[in-house]
Amino acid sequence: LAENNFCFSFLALQLGTAIGFLLPPVLVPNTPDDIDLMAHNISIMFYGTAIVSTLLFLLTGVVFEEKPKYPPSHSQAVLQTVPPEDYSYKQSIINLFKNIPFVLLLISYGIMTGAFYSVSTLLNQMIITHYEGEEVNAGRIGLTLVVAGMVGSIICGLWLDYTKTYKQTTLIVYILSFIGMVVFTFTLDLGYLIVVFVTGGVLGFFMTGYLPLGFEFAVEITYPESEGTSSGLLNASAQIFGIIFTLVQGKLITNYSPRAGNLFLCAWIFVGIILTALIKSDLRRHNVNSGIMNVDVKAVSAESFPLIVLLYWNAWLLLAW
Repeated sequence: LAENNFCFSFLALQLGTAIGFLLPPVLVPNTPDDIDLMAHNISIMFYGTAIVSTLLFLLTGVVFEEKPKYPPSHSQAVLQTVPPEDYSYKQSIINLFKNIPFVLLLISYGIMTGAFYSVSTLLNQMIITHYEGEEVNAGRIGLTLVVAGMVGSIICGLWLDYTKTYKQTTLIVYILSFIGMVVFTFTLDLGYLIVVFVTGGVLGFFMTGYLPLGFEFAVEITYPESEGTSSGLLNASAQIFGIIFTLVQGKLITNYSPRAGNLFLCAWIFVGIILTALIKSDLRRHNVNSGIMNVDVKAVSAESFPLIVLLYWNAWLLLAW
């Protein structure tokens, strides 16, 4: 069930991203002749976002349980037999950075997800450069990108559940994302919005569909370390690469063209393909669930949750700034 859990979690994440593409152009229409009205609309959007986020935070605190009543798998049951005092968050971090396959995945995941964040952030600017006055359609293209990614996440999750081919699937989706990025780059300025809709959808299908794959692959190759710790580090890597890519690509778009910025991302995604190909596929969790191996369990408990929250909070503050 783990693959499906990650898949549905990312569906919720992508649904929020899709709403983020769709609503801002509607709530904040382009009014260059009335800056005060634009500022008013932006403040309403931000206050609305703050209210919804606060309500969700309170709901999470009330509804969420620390852990399920019954372990979802044999590997989780093994972890729950270990006394809490045997957990060491510091040692878990050290173990993860000693794990070469995880370090390679950490970098390659950061590259792919950072590229997705950058494309998502600068999509409106890229569209407006070639299709003036199409702010609303830019939001719709972003919506198409994310919705296609939701479909990709479901299909990838089902495929992993059926085949357990983590590295092969991750590598193939990475390569197809690279191809999709190249096609999107060279068709963006053709003058046909319908082409951008199609290429954006294809790009989103593979690029967004990759996100849950990276988390699942990380859990497999880092077991018995905490999923929260490995996921937190992956998120941190994605935020760091996302900020760097957005700044650099934005500069390239402003000074040169959207094609220059997209080619910059293509080069980095190609590097990510090489790193992914070098990852050794050691499916530790799957082997435990299958009874193939015994693991000396030295994992970290849910104490890593505050770190994840802190990473997200700092990332959002920096992006808002």
